[in-house]
Amino acid sequence: MSRRIVPAWTNSLACWLTPRRIRGHATLLALCLWGVCAIDYATPGIFDRAGNVKFQDFLQFPISAGLISQGQPGELYTDQVLTNHIHVIVGQNTTVRLRYFYGPQVALPFIPLLGFSFLVQAGIWVALSLLLYFGCVYLLWKACCGLRSQGRLVAIAAIAYPPLFHFFVRGQISVVILVCITAAYLAFRSRREWLAGVALGLLAFKPQFLVAIPLVLLLAQSWRALAGLTISATAQLGFTYLYFGRSVMRAYVTVLLHSAREPGSTELSLSPLQMHSLHSFWEILLPWTGAVWALDILSSLAVVGLAAAIWRSSSAVSIRFAALILAAVLVNPHIYIYDLLVLAVPLLLLADWAVGNVDHPLAPAVASLLYFVYVLPLFGPVSRWTHFQLSVPAFMALLAVLWSMSHGPRGASMRPLASVETHIA
Repeated sequence: MSRRIVPAWTNSLACWLTPRRIRGHATLLALCLWGVCAIDYATPGIFDRAGNVKFQDFLQFPISAGLISQGQPGELYTDQVLTNHIHVIVGQNTTVRLRYFYGPQVALPFIPLLGFSFLVQAGIWVALSLLLYFGCVYLLWKACCGLRSQGRLVAIAAIAYPPLFHFFVRGQISVVILVCITAAYLAFRSRREWLAGVALGLLAFKPQFLVAIPLVLLLAQSWRALAGLTISATAQLGFTYLYFGRSVMRAYVTVLLHSAREPGSTELSLSPLQMHSLHSFWEILLPWTGAVWALDILSSLAVVGLAAAIWRSSSAVSIRFAALILAAVLVNPHIYIYDLLVLAVPLLLLADWAVGNVDHPLAPAVASLLYFVYVLPLFGPVSRWTHFQLSVPAFMALLAVLWSMSHGPRGASMRPLASVETHIA
């Protein structure tokens, strides 16, 4: 069965993708991305060389923190208030338009930075975020036996990872999601299912990531993890409600529901081209809103079903967790390239599996698809002309291969990534 679903070209591509070639590609990509960033940001002041605000998306966090510290949390979701404060920070009229789509609790950690200028605040945040990002990569690398001897390659690939570049230049908070997901995997790996669920429940501050994960755990009857997730998410939302009150939470829910109904309206007019989910895939491909939603729902249900089947299998926890995160990304209706930072987890885990299982008939397909999952998000803007988002089919294909891997005749005999990995009920 597994041999039939794998195109013959994957064997050739996997053989061609030697560690030396991958290192060369990653080095070239890192030089291009970060070279452009250095040139673009090497200007004094708040504007980059292209005339855009540096760390533009970060503007919303100090503004929101300032409103809370001034006792005005009710203004968090008033668009004109946010626009007025952006003009104050920038010092002139600007075309930048942002909407605050996060829960009010997200702004609280930025209150201690209010004494600094915007660029200093942004600099502190991105520096801390980079430390957290590379800390997560290091912990995952240490947990991957097959990649232990490839530390330099892992480091170069981590630096060149396209979502990291976009996350940095936008000043986003995607690294917090990565920390939660890394913590969840390490807890699952240590057979602490309840604690893993607690880590996943912390994603309630970004509820789009909790569309698929609870459903997968429910269908897979992973009760301890689901209980931890439910308690953690409920506690976060409960404390937020008690701290900020009903009116602020009502305004937040209203804005969140608007984002869910019109996921392409949250940023620029070209925002679907910057997204990498099933909804954006169908929205770019088809001009009919009804068909987009119908296909989005059907394909999302299929993804959740596949991920649940993989989770219930006897495969190593690393394989199953990779499927869980792929499902969370695909079903997420509002995921931009900077939030694909979380795919660093399945990329590392599956690369480790591919290195340790080179004789498996699906190993070439996994290796080839990992390469595409890594690089194709860069080509999102091309879909403006092709009307086809290349990254999403790659994510789907990888999930399908994981399903075949976990249900094939050799699914139970694959080498686990670490000796402590075991089946999680």
